[in-house]
Amino acid sequence: MRKVLPLPGDVDVLCGGPPCQGISGLNRFRNRDDPLNDDKNRQLVTFMNIVSYLRPKFVLMENVVDILQFAEGYLGRYALSRLVAMNYQSRLGIMLAGCYGLPQFRMRTFLWGALTTMVLPKHPLPTHNVVIRGGAPNAFTQSVVAYDEIQNPTLKNALVLEDAISDLPKVGNDQADDVMEYLVKPKTEFQRYIRLSRKEMLDYSFGDKTGPGEGTLMDHCPLRLNKDDYERVKRIPFEKGANFRDLEGVRVGPNNVAEFDPEIPRVYLESGNPLVPEYAIKFRSGKSLRPFGRLWWDETVPTVVTSANPHSQRILHPSQARVLTVRENARLQGFPDYYRLDGPIKERYMQVGNAVAVPVARALGYSLGLAYLRKHDGSDGPMLVLPANFFSPGQTEAVVPADEVAEE
Repeated sequence: MRKVLPLPGDVDVLCGGPPCQGISGLNRFRNRDDPLNDDKNRQLVTFMNIVSYLRPKFVLMENVVDILQFAEGYLGRYALSRLVAMNYQSRLGIMLAGCYGLPQFRMRTFLWGALTTMVLPKHPLPTHNVVIRGGAPNAFTQSVVAYDEIQNPTLKNALVLEDAISDLPKVGNDQADDVMEYLVKPKTEFQRYIRLSRKEMLDYSFGDKTGPGEGTLMDHCPLRLNKDDYERVKRIPFEKGANFRDLEGVRVGPNNVAEFDPEIPRVYLESGNPLVPEYAIKFRSGKSLRPFGRLWWDETVPTVVTSANPHSQRILHPSQARVLTVRENARLQGFPDYYRLDGPIKERYMQVGNAVAVPVARALGYSLGLAYLRKHDGSDGPMLVLPANFFSPGQTEAVVPADEVAEE
């Protein structure tokens, strides 16, 4: 394959997600006074410079919601202003992955741009009924992609963790083999679809109702915890809401702040390290429920991130003494099981956590296709109603008419 850089005017679509470490709420050393002088934010400038040089017909940029919140939304406003200054139409929306058929909340910002000679793509409206639990900056609440309160759309029920991973084989903390066979049939429509091979998935999109084959399961192994953390995880109760606060020697004081119980002697592990580490007590001033938090079957889980570290996030399996596997995280992001990830296990977690959720990408791609083909959905608003059963494995119509599918 030749690596040939495009020339200005030859690009149809430019997509990207400039790294967000400089603005992420997980970064405690953010530059609030001059965000663009933070090296971790400079790729946003580079991204816009590439747009300026190549002049693509369409632009799609993804980022964390903090781009609209950090420093009063400085970087988000910068991105919008750069597009407008380059004479691009622009449209900004905040989308939740769970609203498009995933058991994961995951709120992200998506910025469209289009030349004035093109149709500006719309943001696709939700297909699943997920309750929005805040997270959008006050100044941008109107940018959340959602139906108005006066509207009464027919939405599918929200998915939960059980819908996504309950069919996967049991594995332990020391599971090394990341290739195995499925042991049970799919239990939900989500599992039935996610287990299809690539060919089967394409056939489903065009109306073939053939069931999933007996494919091989890959990447179903967890980050191996060290001995101390494994001992801690084994002692976290297998019940909803369990976390480090349930370990011996912890009590909850005034204002819901975790603290060491002075009435109970400090418990130590075989290594000599304490059962309850200081960092768990001090994390978020003792008010967090995340350290060594156990997920539960009936939950729409928080955002899948780039690591499986249980010290600062809820990532413990509901019924097993381990963190979620790479495959379980991949399913929460909507990756079909036929996707095989590459590299050391920590890199695979990172690949999954950095990705745009697959159903969200598919919905945005559908909207882009309509705009490129100058199709009209019958409305003048900034949002698009997706076709019925857009995310259903059993849909009977092609997303794009067969005679308009380009051959490679």
